[in-house]
Amino acid sequence: MTGRDDQKMKILIIGSGGREHAIGWKLKQNPDNLLYFAPGNGGTSQIGENINIKVDEITKLADFAEKQEIEMTVVGPELPLTLGVTDEFNRRGLRIFGPGIEGARLEGSKAFAKKFMQKYDIPTANYDAVTCFVDGMNMLAHHRYPVVIKADGLAAGKGVIICTNKWEAEAALKDMLEANTFGEAGSTVIIEEFLTGKEVSLMCFTDGETIIPMETASDYKRALDKDRGANTGGMGSISPSPYYSDGLGNEIAQKTLQGLKQEGFDYRGVIYIGLILTPDGPKILEYNARFGDPETEALLPRLESDLAEILSATADKRLSECKLHWNDKKAVSVIITSEGYPGTYETGYEIDIPETKSTVFHAGTTTENEKTITSGGRVLSITALGTDFEEARRVVYEDAEKIRFEGKTYRTDIGLVQGV
Repeated sequence: MTGRDDQKMKILIIGSGGREHAIGWKLKQNPDNLLYFAPGNGGTSQIGENINIKVDEITKLADFAEKQEIEMTVVGPELPLTLGVTDEFNRRGLRIFGPGIEGARLEGSKAFAKKFMQKYDIPTANYDAVTCFVDGMNMLAHHRYPVVIKADGLAAGKGVIICTNKWEAEAALKDMLEANTFGEAGSTVIIEEFLTGKEVSLMCFTDGETIIPMETASDYKRALDKDRGANTGGMGSISPSPYYSDGLGNEIAQKTLQGLKQEGFDYRGVIYIGLILTPDGPKILEYNARFGDPETEALLPRLESDLAEILSATADKRLSECKLHWNDKKAVSVIITSEGYPGTYETGYEIDIPETKSTVFHAGTTTENEKTITSGGRVLSITALGTDFEEARRVVYEDAEKIRFEGKTYRTDIGLVQGV
């Protein structure tokens, strides 16, 4: 791998969350890299230029990249991938990091992903896919409780319901298939076996020929301490996952790569493998077609390699030349949210961020009159490194306490590792 210290690279990062700020922060470790964010947030504006283009405005994104002679575009969220942003960029000869629309279906459709796993003998939960309420009720007779009901399409992390009895399952099916709670995303519903075990996020770089697993992470999805409360997009994460043994997911990763090859997908980006470590061995809960959020905010501070070079090697199908280097620190990343998240919450509050030992990534923020203002549910993601999780926890929570804005909320148990 060659360094890029003497090179300046113009990079467009699509997205506006903590993940995109973390990607930009890592890329800006080479100060010569010129960064653009579409649309970005209050934090990304401090390390690059925010562009007023939404993530689903595919043509405008490609026009901008073409006009500005962008050398690399990195896709953060899943929506533009499922809308074909990579295909449009490739059509114009523009370099981009992210799978084509066919590969992105592994995240965009749970039914599609399940068929892929079955076809390539990749371990996952037993399931049925239904498109009408009556069929759903009939299929429930073949499942034990608890059972998992999932909207097939993208539902902003809210389309998964764990049902402990028939009445809860019936209500979930009615919501999705009759009340159209999730719109088109819920027109097909997955009824899935409930699996138990520790969850691990295994993200891998792949160019369609080579697959390289990153270090692992585990995230915290529930809103409240002790994994209580509503499901969220993530309230924090840790890395490495203390529940994972080296190499445990390698066979699944290789089978996934073989499937991508066999299907002929143009897949140059990140494949996120959501594992659950069951008594029968690791199984896949889900695929994502991009960097995870909030896991990226815990992972990238541990990456010692040049991220720009990895992105380039992936886009150019020479990932086999790369070797990833990680530090041996433990990372704890805490999400600070607006009060009421993931339900109703208010925005528009000024944020006071004093000097911190933690790295502060912005998510739901904007800038008004040189002041940083809350603009979303997940406001900040702050990450600390330590020789162990306890040291990282101590630093990150000292800093979380210092940050001020009205309605500030966060979990206090991120990184408490038990039963390892």
